[in-house]
Amino acid sequence: MAKKVLSGIQPSGSLTLGNYIGAIKNFVKLQKEYECYFMVVDLHAITVAQDPAALRENSESVAALYLAAGIDPSIAHVYMQSHVPQHAELGWILTTLTAMGELERMTQFKDKSAGKESVGAGLFVYPSLMAADILVYNADLVPVGEDQKQHLELTRDLAGRFNHRFGDFFTVPEPYIPEVGARIMSLDDGTKKMSKSDPNPGSRIGLLDPPDVIRKKISRATTDSGREVIFDPAAKPEISNLMSIYAECSGMSLQQIADKYEGQMYGGFKKELAEVVVALLEPIQQRYQDIRSSGMLSDILAQGAESARISAARTLEGVKERMGFLPTR
Repeated sequence: MAKKVLSGIQPSGSLTLGNYIGAIKNFVKLQKEYECYFMVVDLHAITVAQDPAALRENSESVAALYLAAGIDPSIAHVYMQSHVPQHAELGWILTTLTAMGELERMTQFKDKSAGKESVGAGLFVYPSLMAADILVYNADLVPVGEDQKQHLELTRDLAGRFNHRFGDFFTVPEPYIPEVGARIMSLDDGTKKMSKSDPNPGSRIGLLDPPDVIRKKISRATTDSGREVIFDPAAKPEISNLMSIYAECSGMSLQQIADKYEGQMYGGFKKELAEVVVALLEPIQQRYQDIRSSGMLSDILAQGAESARISAARTLEGVKERMGFLPTR
């Protein structure tokens, strides 16, 4: 049987080129080799306040972009996290197995709660729900970035803890680290990650940004002193980030890009980079518009949730049986 892969993206803002390069592009490759579960993690999104209309729109947008970017719902499960209630039920069960100290050590909680007078309990306990997302399918592999490694370690600990206490049941998931994959940084600060929640819209390229907006953002992107197009993240983080974007969008190597622009100034490089990004995103944007206007999205999400529920229900039933819950009739 093919190994299972689980991943998801929060609908807490408009997806960026960083989301595409860092996650969705890999999802498209993974679906050909593994049984893949790709969620829109709307339950995670509400750990911070969301406007209902925006949450609904962003949820549909993320799902449509999954499909527009090449995820095939006939071979991968594409669904909303909240449409599979077993996530939340197993999340509660795993919360009871999670120690306060484990949650207090989570750097994402520390970062998101820093300087706030009041923090919702959901933000504190959501790593247990994230563990449930993975374990409810007994996923073998989880694509993770640097900011999620801690959460996967907790998932592995909880799987081992359950297995020790109630007998071997859960697969202990492994991280999936792509062989090659750039970490796309902000356009206004090459030392921090491009984020869909950054208050400065000029810091990111949105997957749905019109071509002229993309050109303007790249033309205004911060560059290092000097004028050489060379890849040196330590000494030249800004131009190195733009070169990474160029490489990921064009298929050229970093060395090929350096050779192409040897002796040239940043202006020409940035102008051509913008066209490379536009050429990548325009077909995705067209497919996105076609999907949204076709009305087929809700059917695809319903089918994905139905197939995910079958697997999730089987796992949850096994968990509850081992823990001593009475079976439903």
